[in-house]
Amino acid sequence: MPGASAAPFLAARDFLLRHRTDYATAVREFRWPALDRFNWALDYFDAMAAGNRRPALHLVEEDGSQTVRSFAQLASDSNRVANYLRSLGARRGDRLLLMLGNQAPLWETFLAAMKLGVVVSPATTLLTSDDVKDRIVRGRIRIVVAEAACAARFEHVPAELVKVSIGAPVSGWRPYDESRGADDTFAPHGDTHAGDPLLLYFTSGTTAKPKLVVHTHQSYPVGHLSTLYWLGLQPGDLHWNISSPGWAKHAWSCLFAPWNAPATVPKSGITISKSFTAPSKNVWRKSASEAASLNSPRPAMLARLTAAPGMASLTVATKMSPMPA
Repeated sequence: MPGASAAPFLAARDFLLRHRTDYATAVREFRWPALDRFNWALDYFDAMAAGNRRPALHLVEEDGSQTVRSFAQLASDSNRVANYLRSLGARRGDRLLLMLGNQAPLWETFLAAMKLGVVVSPATTLLTSDDVKDRIVRGRIRIVVAEAACAARFEHVPAELVKVSIGAPVSGWRPYDESRGADDTFAPHGDTHAGDPLLLYFTSGTTAKPKLVVHTHQSYPVGHLSTLYWLGLQPGDLHWNISSPGWAKHAWSCLFAPWNAPATVPKSGITISKSFTAPSKNVWRKSASEAASLNSPRPAMLARLTAAPGMASLTVATKMSPMPA
């Protein structure tokens, strides 16, 4: 069971779950929890995941193959990754660039960094070499976890950078699979305060150079109780999200909002090139047909989805509703 540090968070979460269909009461009576020491991954997720064999993550690839991880598996695997990163020198306050697609190591590393007190800077795999260099310099990045296919974009980064790759072996990079041999129990070094930095996002840079935006252990894990309410998720739901990693939208609708319920996060293996390609028929069949809700489809995808047989009962979220004040 979650510890005392998580009690105010859980009270606020439970209130929203109870009043999911009573918006007036939710708006009138909801209060944000007052937190001092709080680490969502340790105080909430690990406690909720202990012995919990229900599926937490369901990955569906374009070829129809699937990967399913339980809450208990993700808790222990993220402990291994945390211990492994610590053995490589990761310390509280360090900054980690996370450049992965929708694959299990993304969620494992995210949880591991939270447990360590390491600040995560999510990055899309679309970044160029110049983008990577800019983020490492301005973000003061010390650790990189990235797909092996992206390694060439890091050729001109500082030599002291700790680099971990997922996939084929890369010279000068540590293989992520080494983490599988680490201890699956984790002991934090010191407390995490709710106001400590957790995330370092770069804005899209549509009209100017991307800006850095910092979020804390409270502003995202707790702040997205509002997203939980908006999505209407209940414990045990299956929530299908087609957001791309690297953007803030991915964290709040592929991690915090559904796991706050907690619900299962299924992800489609969307192919990413210069633009996102629509999921294949295998993805529609295996993900959409089982999901209780779908978050952020683009108009073309929404049209395909609503025309598919058996999709009439799917709840689709396309824009924000007013959050409880």
